[in-house]
Amino acid sequence: MKKIVLITGATSGIGLGCARKFAKNGDKLILTGRNEKRLAEISKELTEKGTQVLTMVFDVRDREKAKACFDELPEEWKDIDVLVNNAGLALGLEPEHEGNPEDWETMIDTNIKGLLTMTRLIVPGMVERNHGHIINIGSVAGDAAYAGGNVYCATKAAVKALTDGLRIDVASTSLRVTNLKPGLVQTNFSNVRFKGDEERAQKVYTGIKPLTGDDIADVAVYVANAPAHVQIAEVLILATHQASGSVIARGY
Repeated sequence: MKKIVLITGATSGIGLGCARKFAKNGDKLILTGRNEKRLAEISKELTEKGTQVLTMVFDVRDREKAKACFDELPEEWKDIDVLVNNAGLALGLEPEHEGNPEDWETMIDTNIKGLLTMTRLIVPGMVERNHGHIINIGSVAGDAAYAGGNVYCATKAAVKALTDGLRIDVASTSLRVTNLKPGLVQTNFSNVRFKGDEERAQKVYTGIKPLTGDDIADVAVYVANAPAHVQIAEVLILATHQASGSVIARGY
């Protein structure tokens, strides 16, 4: 049976990987993001392969715009089966006492408040139908801080706590809640973190074969299609030569 899968931050990286993998699985997709042109391109790509796609352009930091988009959802798209809270970012690697407060606010508003906004909009309907799966994209950074990670690590620790808390809140229902915690994934993540400094971004992946967005998407599709009585609560996904958020063996 086809699921309706909603993916935030679907225009690149893990979000795009999830869009393509869930499409290949035969599911219907609601894709959200800030880049209207890119969403249209992805929608065209997937629609031409037979996937039903609906796109919504908004920033998860904008609660009112997000709510307005969902208020206007066509009736046949309202019963969302899987919510993939993927939208998120890191900015900077400065010591905490030298950080940019605007960067802090962007990370907190996107990674924490944006996730909460989407959860508040979508999960009540899932509870009412007693059916649904919430997949939050956390990070190995949420397990332990690393040098320069301070606020970003804190936001991903919050994702873990919010995911665990939601799982407790819906334990009396048939909903399932999963935290996927990727390690080093080569997407535009580092380009965003270093504000377009391509050379610095590439150094992050030097000497190691990192994960890809598709690798994380494979896990997302797997957990979403586990038997109904199986709740895969948390998955830590690392590159082979990465041991933790701060331990990476390069050149092997």
